[in-house]
Amino acid sequence: MSRIFWDTNLFIYLFEDYGRLSALTARLRERMIDRGDQLLTSTLTVGEVLVKPKKTGEDAVCDTYERAIASSALLIPFDLKAARKYASLRLDRGIKPPDAIQLACAGAAGTDLFVTNDGRLQGKKIDGIQFIVALGQVPM
Repeated sequence: MSRIFWDTNLFIYLFEDYGRLSALTARLRERMIDRGDQLLTSTLTVGEVLVKPKKTGEDAVCDTYERAIASSALLIPFDLKAARKYASLRLDRGIKPPDAIQLACAGAAGTDLFVTNDGRLQGKKIDGIQFIVALGQVPM
């Protein structure tokens, strides 16, 4: 069993139709379930996923997305331990603040694999995260 952290974009691909990216994400999730892997994400993910349906006034969709994430993933808070990691990550000005929050939460929780579709993050070395890979590079 591995602890796999999903960046926000993977949940968006799972919930909405992004063609190939949605198919890859669904396949990854199926593989994780088969292996007994634990899905992690941060509370920031919930907030980011809710932006589009909030903008369009789709409160029922917000509720559905929130329930889906909370029931399938361990939600990692941005707590004091994550805040300390965040401060260190922000020394690298190439990491945007939302990405630094995600990486800090993943690192604080202890993550085997961090999956994103942000190629700029792939291969970064973050304390508490063994590997960071782009969705298309996840070995399945």
